[in-house]
Amino acid sequence: MILLPALFAVLFVGMQAALYYHARTVAIAAAQEGARAAGAEHGREADGVKAANDFIDEAGGHDVLSAAAASADRTETEATVTVTGFSLSVIPGWNVRITQSATVPVEQLTAPTTAGSP
Repeated sequence: MILLPALFAVLFVGMQAALYYHARTVAIAAAQEGARAAGAEHGREADGVKAANDFIDEAGGHDVLSAAAASADRTETEATVTVTGFSLSVIPGWNVRITQSATVPVEQLTAPTTAGSP
């Protein structure tokens, strides 16, 4: 009789860990995808947010990462996208917040240098 509740506890903790890991993986992948879009030569912050949201939708949307939101910041040298949301939970009342960010250098066209130039 004591073994069954312990078995269920282990089962729920394992399932919760898997849901958290999957949601975290989707969030970081979406942030990376968004950062690449925002860091493109002619990219904008809105491009990064759209790319991140599109990735989340393709990966399962709210069934994987509920209340997901993406934000972007682009400077002259870096583009950063942050994705936040909540992992699904099999434990009632326990909502795990996930925040993942990715930063990439902004693509810039540079003039080629020639050998012997000062």
